[in-house]
Amino acid sequence: VPFIAIRDAVLGKKFELSVSFVGTKKSKELNNTFRNKNKPTNILSFEHSKVSGELILHLDTIKKDAPKFDMKLLEFATFLVIHGCLHLKGMAHGSIMEKYEKKYFEQITKKPLP
Repeated sequence: VPFIAIRDAVLGKKFELSVSFVGTKKSKELNNTFRNKNKPTNILSFEHSKVSGELILHLDTIKKDAPKFDMKLLEFATFLVIHGCLHLKGMAHGSIMEKYEKKYFEQITKKPLP
C-alpha cells in the first residue's frame, strides 16, 4: 500500500500520519469503545490534531471484506487508507466523500475504482 503517496495526496506532505496494524481483540476493543460496535473493523481513523492523525487497520477484516467490494486485498487496503485519510481531513460518509475516494484511488493506483 502506497501510504506516503496517499498521505501526500489527501492530507499533504506535512501531515504526520501514523499507521498501525492490530489484531482481532484490539480492533474489536477500539471499535466498541469509539463506535459502540462490538466487532472488529477494517479501519479506524483518529485525528490527533489538524496536522496529525492515526489509522488503525485490522488485516483479517480487510481480507474478509475485500471480495464484498469486488477488490483484491491490496486494492481494498489502498481504498481503505484513502477512506481513512479523508476522515482525518474531516469528511463524513456520503456522495462527496465517495467522489474523493474515486478521485484519489484512480490517481494513486492508475486504475478505476471497481
